[in-house]
Amino acid sequence: MTTAEVTTIADLNDRFRKGDRTLGKHMASARVNALTSEQQQELTRLVRVFNDFTEGNDPHGEHDFGAVEFEGEKWFFKLDYFDAEFEYGAEDPSDPHYCRRLLTIMHSSEY
Repeated sequence: MTTAEVTTIADLNDRFRKGDRTLGKHMASARVNALTSEQQQELTRLVRVFNDFTEGNDPHGEHDFGAVEFEGEKWFFKLDYFDAEFEYGAEDPSDPHYCRRLLTIMHSSEY
């Protein structure tokens, strides 16, 4: 993958994570769904504002994974790439016309 493609993927992932729902869908794990609505909103806000990508947590530079602290516990978010029907993996995550993103937020124990 070229540097330009990786940069495009990271930019698309950031846009999606920060709220652009045209690029995919969001999912929540059982532990997230067990939280109150207010807690879910705060956890989602923390994921949206996350910007601490490093070589250690983002070795490919795609901004597709991160961890946030919420109420004294660690929570993860993970982005995966699918075709337009969410049936198969996307061939080219840098092409927003053919790639749909799935953002999953989960407790660290669910990973």
